Amino acid sequence: MSTQYSAIGRTAILRLDNPPVNGLGHATRQGMVQGLHHALDSGDVDAVVLTGREGFFSAGADITEFGTPKTTAEPTLGDVIAALEPADKPVVAAIDGTCFGGGLELALGAHYRVATSKSRIGLPEVNLGLVPGAGGTQRLPLEQAADAQCLNREGHTRGKGRHRQRQR
Repeated sequence: MSTQYSAIGRTAILRLDNPPVNGLGHATRQGMVQGLHHALDSGDVDAVVLTGREGFFSAGADITEFGTPKTTAEPTLGDVIAALEPADKPVVAAIDGTCFGGGLELALGAHYRVATSKSRIGLPEVNLGLVPGAGGTQRLPLEQAADAQCLNREGHTRGKGRHRQRQR
């Protein structure tokens, strides 16, 4: 499998491991769904973290599978995201490095996202006239709007990676 499952305490770690860029190929998608079901069914797990290896969360589709039946084989990326969204345990995408295309769509399907300051995030396929295929163009604006509206008890609003005092 190109997805590694491990646990640290009561947290399951699903690590994408499909070099060189953690492409979301068929085996990776299968591993994510299997790992997620294992974590959700386990009474020893309270949360799930999705992450990658080697400076890549995921750069999106596995181009070695383009033009093959694996590209559309189930589970599709949409199926993986559909498994994440209703999870009854929190799912966090821990982003370090590149998170492009389908990788960003996967991260947007998680309940929460955290990223290092060195992370690069985007939907580069739109520059080629391609529409992201797993709902990224719907989820990204919703997340940005939710982030802009998020206030904590002290009257701070989140924005640009830090907490800022809300103007009164």
